[in-house]
Amino acid sequence: MPLAHPAAPPLPLAVNLLDAQSLLATFGTIGIAVVMFAETGLLIGFFLPGDSLLFTAGLLCAGGSASTSGHLALPWVLVAAVAGALAGAQTGYLLGRRAGPALLARTKSRKVAEGAARASDILERYGHAKAVVLARFLPIVRTVLNPLAGALGVPARTFTCWQVLGGLVWTVGLVLAGYGLGASVPDVDRYLLPIIAVIVVVSLIPVALEVLRTRSSGGGDA
Repeated sequence: MPLAHPAAPPLPLAVNLLDAQSLLATFGTIGIAVVMFAETGLLIGFFLPGDSLLFTAGLLCAGGSASTSGHLALPWVLVAAVAGALAGAQTGYLLGRRAGPALLARTKSRKVAEGAARASDILERYGHAKAVVLARFLPIVRTVLNPLAGALGVPARTFTCWQVLGGLVWTVGLVLAGYGLGASVPDVDRYLLPIIAVIVVVSLIPVALEVLRTRSSGGGDA
């Protein structure tokens, strides 16, 4: 009589790509690297929850239960976040240099087109160094600016230096902020959904301010 093999753990039926907690529970640390790479290097990743994913990962490293956090370890979370964000930005830049403006012109996404316009404005207004760093903290813009910088001919050395600095501040800062909150608040995973909601709202504030500023300046010009 053949021996029965132990049953494999059930896999989740579906993964919500917009939910940081769902991504972490399903893919763990590897998922952090993949999401960071896609959001900062590929135009198709503009919808991914970068800010909330980083903060939630840090939060769960400190206070999440094993079933919720998937045994996330802070050092590996930091390595995955930094590696994915830096490799993604550099890949986006190289794609922009090779494909040129046609890479953005072919997109049919209204959000990507709007993000490209904001990214171009930021590059012109703040200069290459500040724009590359600031873009890390703006959803959608951080997806579009990297290939746009390559298409517009931003020097490779300048881009690489400042994207590394911006990527380190963004990823390490958000992960450690989440970790600090999780370490200071007992049973913090009980408040996970409200905290994620606050992070999402806060991350959208710069975008909303930029939209209002653009509309105001447009009305003034008219």
